[in-house]
Amino acid sequence: MSAEPILEIREVTKTFGGILALNRLSFNVYQGDVLGIIGPNGSGKTTIVNCITGFVKPSSGRIFFRGKEISGKPPHKIADMGVARTFQIMRPYYSLPAYKNLVIPLFSPRAKRTGGWRGGGKLGDRNTVSIDILEEIGFERDSYVPYKMASSLPTGYLKRLELARCLALKPDVILCDEVFSGLSMSEIASMVPLIERLQMEGITLVMIEHRLRELFRVANRVVVMNFGEKLTEGTSDEVMADPRVKEAYFGSEEISEVMTYA
Repeated sequence: MSAEPILEIREVTKTFGGILALNRLSFNVYQGDVLGIIGPNGSGKTTIVNCITGFVKPSSGRIFFRGKEISGKPPHKIADMGVARTFQIMRPYYSLPAYKNLVIPLFSPRAKRTGGWRGGGKLGDRNTVSIDILEEIGFERDSYVPYKMASSLPTGYLKRLELARCLALKPDVILCDEVFSGLSMSEIASMVPLIERLQMEGITLVMIEHRLRELFRVANRVVVMNFGEKLTEGTSDEVMADPRVKEAYFGSEEISEVMTYA
């Protein structure tokens, strides 16, 4: 990992009316990280991802990507810089076939600039690259699945489609909001090697997860949040040994599973 952070979150606070969603939250993400962000429901995990990716503007504090401030920039500007995200509730273009969902980001200025598509710029070239990317993340190339309407895809394929749309942008960082949620154990088992391969290819990953046991298989560092604040951070073993983490998760299914299989 690089000694310099690729993402810096500095004292970020976000309020919604009288509700304090984030309270002076600070942490760094380094090149090559697979950083897990965990915490009980309502701890602010998705809010910080929304702030980083421009869907929500921080009330105060600053966010930097590669040393440049991105606080308050619109989502398309942040994506063009190299920060992509998935959504907890998948947001494909349901009325388009799966591969056509990738043709759209392949038309983006970043994809053109970074070589996200090959060939002379014809639509057919992008169609081919779309199928290539879908194959890389687990779609069967010789099947009809890449050509099925997104509205007819099961959850496992929709989760992969979310990742594929990010990859089409050739990002430096992908923020994954509960990418394991709703998947069967066999689907998660096939997703873990994909996450590991993305890291090996140099993509930095920030993963919000409630499936702690699965997250700890891939994350090299973990940030624990509670009530909009950073409770602690460290390796999975370090954070799980912290009594404050056990207290925050007391009685939850996630912590019980992790403790059972520790």
